[in-house]
Amino acid sequence: MFKNHPKGLLLAALSNMGERFGYYIMNAVLVLFLCSKFGLSDETSGVIYSFFYAGIYVLSLVGGIIADRTQNYKGTIMTGLVVMALGYVILSVPVMATSNNVSWLLPLTCLALFFIAFGNGLFKGNLQAIVGQMYDNFEAEAAKKGEEALRIAKGQRDSGFQIFYVFINIGGLVAPFVAPMLRSWWLQVNNLSYDASLPALCHQYINNGAALSADALNNLGELVTKVGGQTGGDLTAFCSHYLNIFNTGIHYSFIASVVAMLISLVIFISSRNIFPTPGKEGAVKAEEYTEEEKREMATEIKQRMFALFAVLGIAVFFWFSFHQNGMSLSLFARDFVVTDTIAPEIWQAVNPFFVIALTPAIMWIFGSLTRAGRAISTPRKIAYGMGIAGLAYLFLAIYSMMQGYPSAEECKIIGDTAKDTMKAGPWVLIVVYFFLTVAELFISPLGLSFVSKVAPKHLQGLCQGLWLGATAVGNLLLWIGPLMYNKWPIWMCWSVFLVVCLISMGVMFGMVKWLERVTK
Repeated sequence: MFKNHPKGLLLAALSNMGERFGYYIMNAVLVLFLCSKFGLSDETSGVIYSFFYAGIYVLSLVGGIIADRTQNYKGTIMTGLVVMALGYVILSVPVMATSNNVSWLLPLTCLALFFIAFGNGLFKGNLQAIVGQMYDNFEAEAAKKGEEALRIAKGQRDSGFQIFYVFINIGGLVAPFVAPMLRSWWLQVNNLSYDASLPALCHQYINNGAALSADALNNLGELVTKVGGQTGGDLTAFCSHYLNIFNTGIHYSFIASVVAMLISLVIFISSRNIFPTPGKEGAVKAEEYTEEEKREMATEIKQRMFALFAVLGIAVFFWFSFHQNGMSLSLFARDFVVTDTIAPEIWQAVNPFFVIALTPAIMWIFGSLTRAGRAISTPRKIAYGMGIAGLAYLFLAIYSMMQGYPSAEECKIIGDTAKDTMKAGPWVLIVVYFFLTVAELFISPLGLSFVSKVAPKHLQGLCQGLWLGATAVGNLLLWIGPLMYNKWPIWMCWSVFLVVCLISMGVMFGMVKWLERVTK
């Protein structure tokens, strides 16, 4: 797999895999954790999640600027891992949320999320910049051997970033199982069992008590019995006890995130001498250029930056649609999919599984086309990816319409027994994640490759940060998903994402020829 690729790609990929493993443990449960721990609504949890997710990528701009200005990419990366570890340490402390401490406990939780986001901003884009520099050096060495060697070397960049992306998803494949496993284990230790719907009802009963509707009270009674509780006792005490046990198990899982950060740090430190430093070589060479050459370079840089921003605009809408896997799609798994044996968080493992399984096939297809002289340009691949993402939401919209699914708010008042009869089988989510994953493989790793091609050597960190910044803008819009999901019939929610994907595909195809000229 690593043959004909730069030395150091494997080590960079392993370091990234460790960090992603820790991150995805937390990400898999974050929205549901905020709901179960603090009794927040789906919408409020969605807003926190959106700002956190956006913060990761906005702060990647900060991390890129810091690394570009200091030329200390490696030090910035290591600092990022330490800051992230601190955030996970705070999250791992199992303090029960009550009316007396929520005023400081929720802000403390948000502070921990800020540390994770800031540390990620220092780490993520700069490691990608180092990978891009590896291929710059790799291509420069190939150029010394002739045009054919250079052509082959340039063809390796896209596949290199796809390999790098696979290792991200190896961590993402295993991580979603950790938090649900520890949560279920801790519940079993305390003679209780898991139910995704019970925490919300527990919070409602603690806050409103007998003021709950008859349907809600009956549903609460059914669920208490189902998880091993007694309806004849003090329901308030049971609800508090269940929430404490339920959330403590999740807190323990964050310890695994701390360990993952430390492993990633050890890998990076032990191999840092192998990695290049983006920007330094370009800065040295710039001093040798004439004024006329510098003006020509400035014009080329402007054209490349315009091309970059054009693609970034499309990326915003892709991530707005794709990252619903941690938002409205997670809520859909909770409310409308059979999850008695599989926790809703675990469904997020389907995406990285498909990434790992499908990447070799897609790399083979792209490689075969390149060898046959019919290579598909990176901008064109990104356009195809938007259309494929649209297929996921087209399927989900049609299925939800055929099933007559109501809004999520209407679904919540339906009794547990009646709700079970309308739930979809797991295959629905598998189909959705298949299409979204194929789209992701056409856009995300190839977007990283595109940025590394157009970015000036002395602005590698900033430009990788800009790509992640586009992701941030898309993530700032994520809260719209739960809002539509709760208020509208479900098929209407999915139709909005379908339209967004189709419009983005059309715009991208309209720019393809220009982008191909600029990045030739």
